[in-house]
Amino acid sequence: MFHRIRFGVLLAFGCMVGASDAAADCNISDALLEQAVLQKPEFRDSANRQMVSDLRTLRDAAFILWSYGLEDDCERVLGNIRELIASPAMGSLGGNDEDEVDQQQAAAEPMRHQGGDVLGNRGNDDALPLIDINELGPGLRVDEIVGAEVRSSDDRIIGEVRNVVIGTKDRWDYAIVASGGFFIPGKDSIVVPLRYLQINQERDSFFLRLPEAEVRKVPLMPDQDYLWLSDEAWRTANDAIFQRLIPLTEAANAGPTP
Repeated sequence: MFHRIRFGVLLAFGCMVGASDAAADCNISDALLEQAVLQKPEFRDSANRQMVSDLRTLRDAAFILWSYGLEDDCERVLGNIRELIASPAMGSLGGNDEDEVDQQQAAAEPMRHQGGDVLGNRGNDDALPLIDINELGPGLRVDEIVGAEVRSSDDRIIGEVRNVVIGTKDRWDYAIVASGGFFIPGKDSIVVPLRYLQINQERDSFFLRLPEAEVRKVPLMPDQDYLWLSDEAWRTANDAIFQRLIPLTEAANAGPTP
């Protein structure tokens, strides 16, 4: 289901470059997306959650096009949004060829994280100390975290942050770090307690306390539906991998708040 929905939205987004006689005045509110999300039962189905997110991404794309004066392209994207909203069976849109879907997704994913062979500048004499996340000030916005590169303790690129989980019952927050493959959360991703990350002074790269070779041994996130959040045994074992790497004084300060 996810592949079919995702591919349908990718196809719709591709239509924005096609020729049409779209109206020059692009009014994004005319798509009535949020009204549809509230009113249509299909959008409240958990199976279509990704499509709601994708539709909002398309709306953001329409706004960007409009802001650059590309009203015709903006209107074409709005047409795609209207078509997807009106579809009575959203899951049937797009193709269902798994190989083709994987190929299309691969073309859309970032390609800069190719293995651990890209060294940074931590070895330079003028490199500034890393900052522990729990000592960072001012704080970070979510859009500064998601998409940021993640490096190992030996300063090799091992992935990027693809999602953040905030406010669990025991107050553990997590960064979902895509560490290979297509960088899709749940596929070659690891779950890192946010408080155990470090960040450079420029605030554009996160660092694990593991060398690149050890990162490859960290168990992968077991599912894309985040059912692992309710699996206390899995979370305890996973969190311990990162907790053992920091001094006891830091661990005491970084531990869960009662």
